[in-house]
Formats: sequence, structure tokens, C-alpha cells
Amino acid sequence: MSDKTAITPATHTAPPARFSHGVRKGNILQVAGQVGFLPAEPGKPPVPAGPTLREQTLQTLANVRAVLEAGGATWEDVVMIRVYLTDTGHFAEMNALYNEYFADLREAPAARTTVYVGLPAGLLIEVDALAVLG
Repeated sequence: MSDKTAITPATHTAPPARFSHGVRKGNILQVAGQVGFLPAEPGKPPVPAGPTLREQTLQTLANVRAVLEAGGATWEDVVMIRVYLTDTGHFAEMNALYNEYFADLREAPAARTTVYVGLPAGLLIEVDALAVLG
């Protein structure tokens, strides 16, 4: 049986509860839901990248990528992405940003589910991902 390893990139603060930003076990890497917080500054509370969906979406994807890379994966290894939006009116804009962000993938794009949720005040999007390495 392979070991289960918690993944926390240097850009991330400790999670606010008892969970990991990512967990790798064998060739599986699960990235926990990431939001659009800017890279961590020691001693300061996390701050969103900005008030717009664009700013938060791009930072959220960068935060997911940071966990993937810290766990030894890339977007090419991702088989499933879940997007959580707070506003159904943001779906078309998020899709456009998503398509632009992933335009250069060499392999088949990951499967994706989008759902609508409540997030803490000021946060518009959350994304998690499942990667299979090797």
C-alpha cells in the first residue's frame, strides 16, 4: 500500500480546517477546492485577487496549478475538474475564460462539472481537480 502525502505549495497558507490543499496517494492526486486568493503573505489574512470573475478565475486556476505542480502533476494529468460558481449569470463568462486558459492542452481536456454554491463573502468561484499520474 502506498503512502498518502499532504500537498501544500509554498504559495498557500495552512487550510482553515483539518484538510489538505492536495493529497497524493500512489499515482492519484486530488486537489481540494481552491479559490482566488493571492499567494500567501506570512501573518496576513488571505486576500482575493480582485472583485471580478476574471481576476478570481485566473487566480483560482493558478492556485490549482500550484497544488498540481507541488504534487508532481500538470494540467495534462487532470481527468476531472469541478467548478463551483456563486452566480448562474457567471457561467458564460467562466466558460470563455476556461476555454482560453486551456486552449493549449495537448491531450483531451478533462471531464468537468459545474455547480452553483454559496461561498464566503466576496468569493465567486472555487475549483477542484483530480489528476492521475503515469
